[in-house]
Amino acid sequence: MAPARAIVLVLALAAAALSVLMLERDRAGLTVSPLGVGTTPATVYAFAEAPGPAPVVVIAHGFAGSRPLMEAFALTLARAGYLVVSYDLEGHGANPVPMSGDVSRIDGTTRILMDELGRVADAALALPGADGRLAFLGHSMASDIVVRQAIADPRTGAVVAVSMFSEAVTATAPRNLLVVTGAWEGWLAEQALVALQRADPAARIGETVGDPAAGTGRRAVLAPGVEHVGVLYSATALREARGWLDAAFGRDGGDGGDGPVAARGGWVALLLVATVALAWPLAGLLRPAVRPAPVPRLSRGRFALAVLGPALVTPLLLWPFGISFLPVLVADYLALHFLVMGALGLAVLGAFGVALPRGGLWPGLALAGFGIAVFGTVMDRYVAEFMPIPARLPLMAAIAAGSVPFMLADALLTQAGRAGAPRVIAVRGAALASLGLAVALDPGRLFFLAMIVPVILVYFLLFGTIGGWVGRATGRPLAPGLGLGLHLAWALGVTFPLFAA
Repeated sequence: MAPARAIVLVLALAAAALSVLMLERDRAGLTVSPLGVGTTPATVYAFAEAPGPAPVVVIAHGFAGSRPLMEAFALTLARAGYLVVSYDLEGHGANPVPMSGDVSRIDGTTRILMDELGRVADAALALPGADGRLAFLGHSMASDIVVRQAIADPRTGAVVAVSMFSEAVTATAPRNLLVVTGAWEGWLAEQALVALQRADPAARIGETVGDPAAGTGRRAVLAPGVEHVGVLYSATALREARGWLDAAFGRDGGDGGDGPVAARGGWVALLLVATVALAWPLAGLLRPAVRPAPVPRLSRGRFALAVLGPALVTPLLLWPFGISFLPVLVADYLALHFLVMGALGLAVLGAFGVALPRGGLWPGLALAGFGIAVFGTVMDRYVAEFMPIPARLPLMAAIAAGSVPFMLADALLTQAGRAGAPRVIAVRGAALASLGLAVALDPGRLFFLAMIVPVILVYFLLFGTIGGWVGRATGRPLAPGLGLGLHLAWALGVTFPLFAA
């Protein structure tokens, strides 16, 4: 191994080890144990030696999320003395029961998810150490679920709604509502003020109206410098949530409200960067003894046609058809979109004399293995559940049928990682724009696809970089194309919510 790669390997391992040490430190003194609520998987967070009974806080994640994504709140509140239960909503994470009902109706999917939240609350209140008092905390899609369930359940003493939009909020309901929104969330930040001013038209962000001790409190705050996901790691959001529950339940968490919170975002980011960096020295081990001929570079005109043609034609071609063959929201459309766009791209490239050369199978499988075994383990522990339940395996295979040709075309267009940054940005920007056009053509049916586009963007930034390293090391486009295609199918297969109409 070259000296530079050896140095990066040592630094990446050191950064990863430090990150894991700091992340695991947040669990010190706590018991983290599984809880089954029927078919709903849940996790209980509590002090190992709790001084006495405590209020229960039930935490619900947002669309396409899972329990690890909410762990900063769970750990912060458990360390403040609360008995915390976090769970995977139906269709999400390790929950084997698909979402169901009509997603556009309150008495459809919303009611089903409310019923599930009620069952989790019942089980949490029955735990040893629960003192009978109850609070809910929900993010994004779940913010509406927890607000509505709090209004319906008289046991609820407080609600923390993160990145909230809910038409159920009134001037007096739910009791003791805190709305926390990222300052970069635009319209949702405006809705936080709307919810606050329903209680007091003169109130401003950052003010508390009413009295939390009397059940009439309401407050809205903006977490600075964060967006829809970053708000879940914001120290401001964590402190506000803890302080609000302490005020509602007459507690101080044993630290006067000033103790540290589990602001894990920086360490999670460092761990992800270290894991990505680890791939660079490992990619060097894939270098063949004989370098293959480079992938031909297309002229500007042919490159533009090969990139823009499939990106534009694919959504227009699929627009007239109602696509529904997988038990999951919009994943069936995405799989077909990938397949058509990849096939069109490969066909255009073939017409221009750019074909997929032989070789690169084993490096491609090694890349996919790294993404699943190494990067996936990090994700599953600290970000979002990444290891699939059996019900998701057919879904992942179906997505792979589209994502592999899609990424093979990407690998040829980017010359197995040797194309300049402008061409790489053009290829992947066109792919994201193609999905955006699909949503614009059919927003009613493909609305949820818009929530997945940022996931694909992050995927390109992280694993697209790794794919470039592997492509340049091997010189064979099959390696990054196959490896990224399989890993993308895995990542999307564990992210999309299962859904039964």
